[in-house]
Amino acid sequence: MRIPRSELCPAGSPFHGVIPGAQAYPLGQIDLPVTFGNRANFRSEVLTFEVVDFPRSYHAILGRPCYARFMVIPNYTYLKLKILGPNGVITMSSAFLHAFACDCEHYELATMVINSSELLQLRESSTLAVLDCNKPTSSMAFRPLEDTKAVGVDRTDLARMVRIGT
Repeated sequence: MRIPRSELCPAGSPFHGVIPGAQAYPLGQIDLPVTFGNRANFRSEVLTFEVVDFPRSYHAILGRPCYARFMVIPNYTYLKLKILGPNGVITMSSAFLHAFACDCEHYELATMVINSSELLQLRESSTLAVLDCNKPTSSMAFRPLEDTKAVGVDRTDLARMVRIGT
């Protein structure tokens, strides 16, 4: 939208839910007018948007604040929003193929973000293992014998034992 960053207001805190397990830290907030309907029947309100700087499949996410301001009735099954306008009900619709394409793009983005954070953790743990090969780290699969305990499996056969971590 080519809005300069100088026009953004400071944001309060990070938000969750766009990408599973990840926080989004907004660059700031901005108030923008949003209009639903057509020339014969429309409604306009000013909404506050959080501006984030990461690739995403959605350009704007309209959630509960939008629904409350416009008194929207969402129907997720039919991908419709119903809004009371000055000349009757305004119905906003979407196409199932478009919604499916956005969901696929959002899934790919979420997978990329989660995989990149896991890759960073793996790199850190492998670097620690290379730097200190003699000390066992929490990421190592095997523990020394002192950290295990022998437990009998069968009361009739005392030779059957398993070792569990203490």
